[in-house]
Amino acid sequence: MTISTIEKHAAGAPTSSAPLGIEPDRNCPLCPRLAAFRAEARTKQPGWFNAPVPSFGDPAARLLVVGLAPGLQGANRTGRPFTGDFAGDLLYATLLEYGFARGHYEARPDDGLTLVDCLISNAVRCVPPQNKPLPAEINTCRSFLAATIDHLPRLRAIVALGRIAHDSVVKALKLRSSAAPFAHGAVHQAGRLKLYDSYHCSRYNTNTGVLTADMFRSVFAKVKADMD
Repeated sequence: MTISTIEKHAAGAPTSSAPLGIEPDRNCPLCPRLAAFRAEARTKQPGWFNAPVPSFGDPAARLLVVGLAPGLQGANRTGRPFTGDFAGDLLYATLLEYGFARGHYEARPDDGLTLVDCLISNAVRCVPPQNKPLPAEINTCRSFLAATIDHLPRLRAIVALGRIAHDSVVKALKLRSSAAPFAHGAVHQAGRLKLYDSYHCSRYNTNTGVLTADMFRSVFAKVKADMD
């Protein structure tokens, strides 16, 4: 069972089986700039998903992975977080290695991959121009992130991919920023939860050496050890 599926999106049907309020509507109007960009993408690429990308994974997950936002030709195209771009190659390979996923990742939403005790979401659910959401858009979309966190009854660990995801999670958890500064490999206690920081697994970060595959795996190795 997953918290969301990609069903009949071309016809405008709901894209999530999550409770009302966790996922934005397909035509969410809350961020006018993102709504306009989404409409433009629908005109240019009518066969793409082109909607707020719902969370993917196990609704009883103990681990939540939070990214920044859908990539234009990645999740915005396929409708599944981190599916269809380079960041997904590293993320899903790592989740498979540490037992948080099962099957084979083939960069398609119908590849049969399932998540195990893990849910993937984004701080911003709609694709932003140039992959850069505005602060107001991050703040507006945080209500969906907070609702997702609240509706995971067994949640124990959150991995934030990048500073923006980290900052949004910190605010969603109502932590003081000074008490939980972002740093790759850092672990912050938030009541019953632990927040783990990682640099984002983007092509830019890996190509420039900011993040290596070993650095990324070390974060999930720590999560796995702590959860076990």
